[in-house]
Amino acid sequence: MTGPVVVVGDILLDRDVEGVVNRLCPDSPVPVLDESTAVDRPGGAGLAAVFAAAQGAEVALVTALADDAGGARLAELLAAVGVQVYALPLRGATCEKIRLHARGRVLLRHDRGGAAGAPGEPSEAVLRLLAAASAVLVSDYGRGVARQPALRAALAATRAPVVWDPHPRGPAAVPGVHLATPNESEVRELVKAAPGGSRLATASRGAQELRRRWRAGAVTVTLGGDGALLCHAGSTPLVVPAPASAEGDTCGAGDRFAATATIALSRGALVSEAVQAAVTEASGYVAAGGVAAALPAPVRAAAAPPSRPGGPRIGVAAAAEVVAGVRAAGGTVVATGGCFDLLHAGHVATLEAARQLGDCLVVCVNSDASVAGLKGPDRPVVPQGDRSRLLAALGCVDAVLVFDEPTPEAALTWLRPDVWVKGGDYAGGGPALPEAEVLRRWGGHTVVVPYLDGRSTTDMIAAARATGGTGGARTPDLRVGVDVDGTTIKGAR
Repeated sequence: MTGPVVVVGDILLDRDVEGVVNRLCPDSPVPVLDESTAVDRPGGAGLAAVFAAAQGAEVALVTALADDAGGARLAELLAAVGVQVYALPLRGATCEKIRLHARGRVLLRHDRGGAAGAPGEPSEAVLRLLAAASAVLVSDYGRGVARQPALRAALAATRAPVVWDPHPRGPAAVPGVHLATPNESEVRELVKAAPGGSRLATASRGAQELRRRWRAGAVTVTLGGDGALLCHAGSTPLVVPAPASAEGDTCGAGDRFAATATIALSRGALVSEAVQAAVTEASGYVAAGGVAAALPAPVRAAAAPPSRPGGPRIGVAAAAEVVAGVRAAGGTVVATGGCFDLLHAGHVATLEAARQLGDCLVVCVNSDASVAGLKGPDRPVVPQGDRSRLLAALGCVDAVLVFDEPTPEAALTWLRPDVWVKGGDYAGGGPALPEAEVLRRWGGHTVVVPYLDGRSTTDMIAAARATGGTGGARTPDLRVGVDVDGTTIKGAR
């Protein structure tokens, strides 16, 4: 099959904080960590998706994203490495795992986010994605995505090979998966083994029981530095030793193993060949330094962002509050975006028309770095803080969100608006908006509204430099939005 590799599962936000310990706390005998660096990265199914994408595959991730800063950050990190995110709605907060390091060793892990909420229903685009996949990896972290009934039905029906990386708190694998990949401790929790017996005998009995219980084609038990044991249709298990023993940070080694096996199956490998490739890859991953060394450059360099000065209606928290309230009331979320350098009447007309199409309007604004990358080093004329405040002051704007990337894909993936609006002349059969494909992932729609002729920021800047003024223009009727497919959306709200 030629479709993408699809990863399905729970996503976490991992933050690695590195520092130096030189003293004890004066009010209790605990070390004080002086932070030097902090790096965010996708965890859980997100890390498996990053590893799969790093091996050259086209990767789509089906996961649940919360309406909070953690969800926005995850969407940003995944977009940076080319992972297409098909987000299910999620009530509650993003699960975060913060590891405090000193001299390469973990001192403490701090978890936050609370109990997981139930993910929402998958869109038709998600179900089509699973049907067309070249292989599927279910990366279950016990937070509910693998339990979603419609997803489970689609996973059972797909013709693609399915790899299931289980979690003791998660559900059973759907019947008929090609390969399940528990580790030793997971097998001991999933299958209560009798005391005694060798390590290999215990792993083999557990794997055979899981294979029977889940009606799986094969089950491989990962054994850390000793490789893996594979139980399949034959009565004799296959032991795949690690090419070399390596000590180091094993965080993410299971995700690397499962992602490698899934990529191999998508390319036509036998299960035994896929397991051998996965053992080799996971062993090399640990020997090379683990997750810190294995992450692709866009994620490895993704230091935790400094908090941006915001204000009323500005920032991730403001957007999350507005969107969550509208969704809870069953309303329509509308979003639009752009640079909005030198806010002018054309911008205002577009924003007013967009707001009439729903119950709230979130404006996605290119950051200063993003504008400079798109327009050149002499732009923007107005810095992002001022642009945001001017937009937030408009009565038709409910929230403003600043994004750093060239396109708003990451922001849209997190916001999941019902309608994405752009000003322009697309009604005459022109090309589809570039964001249209992203909106289809959750069943959203892209529309255009007419713009005011003669209003252009670039022309205004040129005219101001040359003459200090600009001309007027007529005002078109803005009560109608036009869908890029030709459908007219009438009736201003």
